Amino acid sequence: MNKNEKKALYSFLFIYIGSTVLMLFILLLSYYQKEIDMVDRQCSIEMRSAANMLKAAILNAEMEHKKFIPKDLENKNLRYGLFDKNGNVLYSKLENSEIDLNDEASHNSTHSFHVAKLEDQHHDKIKIKYIVLETNQVISEIQKLRIYIVVILLLSTVFVGFIGYLLAKLLLKPVREKVEQMDKFIKDSAHELNTPIAVLMTSASTLKQGRNVEKMLKYIVSSAKQISQLYNDMHYSAFSKEDVFLDVDIDFCELINESVDFFQDIAVTKSIKIDCELEECVIFMDRTKTQKIVNNLISNAIKYSNKDSKIIVKLKDGIFSVEDFGIGIDEKDQKDIFKRYKRGQNFEGGFGIGLDIVNEVCKQYNLKLGLKSVVNEGSIFSVDFKSVLK
Repeated sequence: MNKNEKKALYSFLFIYIGSTVLMLFILLLSYYQKEIDMVDRQCSIEMRSAANMLKAAILNAEMEHKKFIPKDLENKNLRYGLFDKNGNVLYSKLENSEIDLNDEASHNSTHSFHVAKLEDQHHDKIKIKYIVLETNQVISEIQKLRIYIVVILLLSTVFVGFIGYLLAKLLLKPVREKVEQMDKFIKDSAHELNTPIAVLMTSASTLKQGRNVEKMLKYIVSSAKQISQLYNDMHYSAFSKEDVFLDVDIDFCELINESVDFFQDIAVTKSIKIDCELEECVIFMDRTKTQKIVNNLISNAIKYSNKDSKIIVKLKDGIFSVEDFGIGIDEKDQKDIFKRYKRGQNFEGGFGIGLDIVNEVCKQYNLKLGLKSVVNEGSIFSVDFKSVLK
């Protein structure tokens, strides 16, 4: 992974994880506040209920002229203390001694309190004035809730980070593949153009000296046509969606002969002979796109043919085929050979866009594209033009 890819990955993860965790934090904060309010209300209800029970027990004892004997509450989370009107302790199991008896509900860092006043005008002898309930349940629940939320937030961050990393890798994968394809394409372009340009320069230099004039002219024409073919493929691949095309009646046999004549000068440099077996045929297609099919199949055959071999170009019963006797294509690679930038295993190279253009045009006109190939024996590419016959 290069520097730019790492930068893009980290930026994506920062934004994705940051925004997701922030949203999750807001939701958990809302949940936390609601839970705290609920626990606080529940404890307040429990303390009020316990205070009322203690009030009733104290008043009943006084009415029966009995001494009130403090007992532990059924709720083990609650503790209470009894105070007189001056705030003196009459009975206490409280863990905290500093309590504001005038504040009905209060909290500190460890406990919550509820203060109930005992008021009965008919029982002036009752010494108990204040009942104080104490619990640490609220604080305990808050601590548990905080730990729970922190754990959830951490686990969620790890999970979101993992998912984000996978998503980033998936998103970057096609971009990375495209970049690698473009890098490969640029290298192949330099290699592919280097050969005809080098031949042009050498031939021009030799021609300038007046030696091997006829041979050098053939090399110059061949190199110029190779560069022209490469340029045409690149231009079509890049701008085909912007260009305007028009379907017309085409003398297919004549078009094939023009292409064969064009590639004769290229084939001769490898001592390859092009044989034609053509029937008269008229089709209804765009001429440029038809030419792309014919030119690329013939050009492809020349590239991958052995020297001193031949190529057979046929047009019979509306089926156009080009047969070469070269390196052939392995069966496992035949499905991928029509993909863009896919090249045969041969030093002749090419950009890997020729057969992709052929495949694209065939799909546009519903033409059946076929391939038969045997490694080290050769290949036959065929296109069925029956659907566009006139």
